[in-house]
Parts: sequence; structure tokens; C-alpha cells
Amino acid sequence: MSLLVVGLSHRSAPVSVLERAALNADAQVKLLQDTVAAEPAAEAAVLATCNRIELYADVDKFHAGVAELSTLLAQHSGVGLEELTPYLYVHYEDRAVHHLFSVACGLDSMVVGEGQILGQIKDSLARAQELHSAGRLLNDLFQQALRVGKRAHSETGIDRAGQSLVTFGLEQLARGGDVQQWARGKKALVIGAGSMSSLAAATLARAGVAEIVVANRTFDRAERLAEILMEGDDTDVAARAVPMESVPAELTRADVTVSCTGATGLVLTAESVAEAIEGRRPEPSGGPGEDGPGAPGGASGAAAGAQLSGPSGTSLGSEDGCPLDLSAVQGTAGFSVLGEAAVAGMAAADLEQHAAWVDNGTVGGDRRAAGPARPAGAGTLDPAADTDAIAALAATVATVGRIPERRRPEPVEEPQRPEPVLFLLDLAMPRDIDAAVHRLAGVRLVDIESLAEASAGAPMAADVDQVRRIVSDEVAAFGAALRAAHITPTVVALRTMAADVVAGEIARLDGRLPGLDDKHRAEITQTVRRVVDKLLHAPTVRVKQLAAEPGGAGYADALRTLFDLDPETVAAVSRAEESTTQRDRGPA
Repeated sequence: MSLLVVGLSHRSAPVSVLERAALNADAQVKLLQDTVAAEPAAEAAVLATCNRIELYADVDKFHAGVAELSTLLAQHSGVGLEELTPYLYVHYEDRAVHHLFSVACGLDSMVVGEGQILGQIKDSLARAQELHSAGRLLNDLFQQALRVGKRAHSETGIDRAGQSLVTFGLEQLARGGDVQQWARGKKALVIGAGSMSSLAAATLARAGVAEIVVANRTFDRAERLAEILMEGDDTDVAARAVPMESVPAELTRADVTVSCTGATGLVLTAESVAEAIEGRRPEPSGGPGEDGPGAPGGASGAAAGAQLSGPSGTSLGSEDGCPLDLSAVQGTAGFSVLGEAAVAGMAAADLEQHAAWVDNGTVGGDRRAAGPARPAGAGTLDPAADTDAIAALAATVATVGRIPERRRPEPVEEPQRPEPVLFLLDLAMPRDIDAAVHRLAGVRLVDIESLAEASAGAPMAADVDQVRRIVSDEVAAFGAALRAAHITPTVVALRTMAADVVAGEIARLDGRLPGLDDKHRAEITQTVRRVVDKLLHAPTVRVKQLAAEPGGAGYADALRTLFDLDPETVAAVSRAEESTTQRDRGPA
């Protein structure tokens, strides 16, 4: 049998595909059951996180195993096999071991070095043990992966290379600033009470938020998480639980919302977020009849009037002979009766009239030099340049018979996007929060897709090289132990056969020397056993060493052939060892 892994992750597939292929808890259980029921696989384990879905199996045929595992992933993810195949990767034997160990150390994570993956690997092993889909190979593999991951974090500074996905997400919300300073005093809403949501709640509590509200479909779990947050010695945060029905109301109060549920549909739509933003806006100051910002006699109205006033405070509509319908012109900063914006949509005949009006004596003299009055802050005009531009347009009309479609635009100041009043972190896969929320003013959304983009150019810590060396060493050691383990049942069967031979010869000696006393019989028996043990010691030790080396699998066959060992006896020893190991191991 051989180790095989087939999967897809943020490194091989776009977030849109990962989102559709995500497996909930029930789908993972069914996938495991169907995998071990398939012909090529004897063991199976599923590692499903927010940015990877991997199926591990012990198979007896490589090509058949790849085909079967790929088909099963497609069936249970709901993504067609043809669409899924380009994003799948396959690792076999030592490469599969290397891949899992790298994953356990955080080298393959979206945020390099994050430690949360260890908990997810542990959960994956526990699920496979509970369903009895993990045999000796996968139990040993996943247990060793956990040890390698812990070693990497304890012996190196890999933690400095990255953080958990939660911490990285909060840093993105804070635009790379200090998370504690950004979070201090804010009100937080956490949707979901699973491992990721619990980590987010604990991280927010340590960051100094003033309040955390936990919403979950199972209210008891939300209550328990709130209690844990309140009981923490290192935080001083007010926490309470609410049912999921209260999320819209709580959203109007929250400054930060983190969502990570197992829902298959959206938890927060763009409409619900927009309503929450609208619901939190303060009432406009100044009622009807008061001189508030929107009142006709207020500042806005005065500004609009100023934008249309002339050189002496009179309306621009009094400009004699001007072809423009000045009464219909909107008060726009930068507008000038001599500018291109004024004539942008004018018919050819009207444009020629306007050019003539600009050039005739009604706007000559001092007015030509000074130009019409500008609204405050609108900038300085060059009337001569405006006049030349209009005359040039009129000349073009006379030549080509139409107004040119492209004109030099008047400078327009783009309105600044308002500062966010609601920060959203979506760590779910598939997503909990509608991606359309990105377009809402006053909202900052960070989701798996934006985290992937942000982490793509993140610098790698120097400790990553040290972790890679640890992984390589551990892969070699695991491979040697695995190969040596393949020959162990053969060695045990050989020693059992030798013990049977000794027992048979002692029995024959008793028949030939019935008067032999117990003392002498025991001494003879011990002598024969020592002889057999000494004869077998060197070859069995050496064969284990040879079997641990690459390509050493054939030594077990050679041993069985040389000593004429019954293959069924060897298989029985192997089954007995595996049964004992399973009984003694227990959950991870």
C-alpha cells in the first residue's frame, strides 16, 4: 500500500473555485466513508480548511487511486470533474509526506507560519479515527505531522513570518496599522461559534475591544463562548450572546464584525449591510425652516447662488446676447461661460453664435481681460485661452461640419470615499458576506480573496529556510521508519518460526531423554535459544537497516523466500500489530 494525496488549495485554484468546492462537516464524513469503500483505498482522511481541501488515502494502485480520489472529490464538492481537474494537485509517497509536514508547519498556508493549521490537522485525524477510516499509516502520518509542526514553532522563529488568518485579517482591516490601537474601545460582533470564530473573538478581546456580541445558530454555543471571554484573565471585555435573528439589529451597533460559519448561503447580503449603515447614521442637524446645510437659505443655497453670480453680483443670465441658457446651468465649481464645459453639448450653429458672441464687443475691453466672476475656490481662468478654444471649436465645425466628440475635460476633483464606519472580516469558505459589500461607502470588507491578494507579496522570514530543513529531515526519518515497519512483521514471523523450532527440538529431546531433570532441561533450552538468537540477531538488524533505505522494500520479500515463511503468517502478525496499535492509540 502507498500514500496518496489529491487536493486543491489557494495556491492551485482561485477563491471562486475553492468557495464552490468547500465541504461542510456532513460532506466530509460522506467523502471519508465513500473513499474507504472504494476499491483502491484502505484508509482515508480529509483535511478541509478555509483555503484547502485535501483527501489522503492509502492505496494499492497509483493511477486507479488518483482517478478514484479525484472523482470522489468532484462528486462531494459539487464541482464537475472536468472543471475541477485543472486545479487539482497530486502527491505520492515521500512527496505526500513532505506536503503534509509543510502544511503542518505553516509553509503552505496563506499566511506563512500561522499555527492554526495544527488544530485543523488534529481535528481531521480525530474525525478519521472516529469513523475508523484511519489505519496505521494515516494515524502515524498525521500524528507525526502534528509533532513536526510543533517542533517547527518551538525551535524556529517561524511565528515571526506570519500570524493566524484572524490576526492577518484584522491587520488588513486596520490597513497595516497597530491592531490594538485600531481596535481599542470598538464594539465587535462575531457571527459563528466554531474554532475560527472563537479565535477571532479571543483575538479581539486581547486587542482591547470594549464589547463582543456572539451570534450563532445554536444559542448554547454562543453563550458558552461569551462566558469563556468573560472569564479570561488576560482581558477585560463585556461579552454577551444573541440569537442569529438579532444580527441585523446588532450590525447597526457594531464597529467590527467577524463572520465564519458553516452556512452554505450568504449570512450578510449587501442589502442588509447597507440597511445597517443607514440605520446607524445620525439625524441631520436642523429641521424644516431652519438654516441647516440643505435649507434653501443655508450654506448650500448661498454657495449655489455664488457660483452663478456675475462680476457685479448680478446673475450671469443678464449677459446680453449669450446663446447659453444660463438659467438652466447648474452651479458647478469651475464653470465659466467662456470655458469648454459651457459649450460641450452645443449644436454647431449655436456654437458658432457663441464664438461670435465671445469675439464681439459685448465681452471685449475690460471684461475680456477680467472674464466673468468665478465662484470662491474655483481657481483662476485664462479668458484669452478660453476664447481661443471656443474659436478653434467653431473653426473645426466649419471644416468638418460637426462638433468634435473629444474635448479637453475641465479638471474635476474626485470625491473622496468616506472613512469606514463598519469593518467586516469574512473568514468563511464559502463566503458569509456578499462580495458586493466592497462597493458600499462607509464599509471596509476583508475576505478570503482579498487576504490572498494581500499575502501574495508578503516577505518571507529567514526562519522559513530552517523550517524547510526540519521538514526535509523529518520526511527522511518518517520514510525510513515506514519502510522499516514494512519488514517488521516478516522479522517477527521469522523469530516466531525460530521459537517454534526450538520448542519442537526440546520436545524431541524430552522424548529421547525422559529422565532428564528440570534443571538440566532448562539449561539446554536456554542454550539452544541463545544460539538461535545470536544467529538471527545480525541478519535481522541488518535487514531492518537495509529496508529503511530507499528501495529497501524488497528485503522483506527476500527474507520470506530465504526462510520459506508463510505469507499468511506474516499478514496475521501485521493485522495483530495494527489492531493493538488502534486499541492503544485512542483519539489524537
